[in-house]
Amino acid sequence: MSRFLPLERSTLSSPAWFVPFDDYRRHVRTAGVSVLLDRWHEGVWVPQDTAAVRTPSAALAYPGLGRHSAGEPRRHRVRFVAAGYQPLYPADGQPFSSDVVGIEFVVRSEEDTAAPRLVRLLPAVTFPYPPGVRTVHGVVLDARTRAPLENVLVEARGRASRDPVSWHERTLSGARGAFRLALRWEGEKAEEHAVEETFRLEAVQRPGRTGALVVRLPRDAGTRQVIEIREQ
Repeated sequence: MSRFLPLERSTLSSPAWFVPFDDYRRHVRTAGVSVLLDRWHEGVWVPQDTAAVRTPSAALAYPGLGRHSAGEPRRHRVRFVAAGYQPLYPADGQPFSSDVVGIEFVVRSEEDTAAPRLVRLLPAVTFPYPPGVRTVHGVVLDARTRAPLENVLVEARGRASRDPVSWHERTLSGARGAFRLALRWEGEKAEEHAVEETFRLEAVQRPGRTGALVVRLPRDAGTRQVIEIREQ
């Protein structure tokens, strides 16, 4: 989940600053990233024509957004779109919920300013993984209704045995519950020279609604995995 990133301020004043971050390649990414701005008005989100400004410090900002607010707080929301990616909106350390579909902020005046916010872009099911990258695929379902669940966080964690480095892979399920997760690191082994590796996939729809699945490679390679979400 995204976190607040210390970043050198430009000369612009903006009530919101966002830094899109490619979570798979581990670097800031603004190329091919679009930002959609909405304003809350009479109980609904209304799309706005205001375009984000791309700053030299790799942030996307909205200078002058509060110019016409006259000191009245106005609620806004941004949504990110990038081919092959899905944005992870909750900040680092905040609970994940699939119904969070944007980042909200309040504008009170033109002089409002805020700390830059890192927005993680996770690989979507359509992400073009490089040749040779090991992945597992499947679907996330409601355990009771068997309905596919969209925008569920699917992740795997571990620690490499040869090099004690913690690793973390994650993705978000697509419109029909489909997911595809990279497993670039070594999984757990029963013994040092064992061929089989074990991975635990965990899925979160919201706090209290989760699922998990154990995958063994290479035994389960190419198998469609099904993760069932239940009330915990």
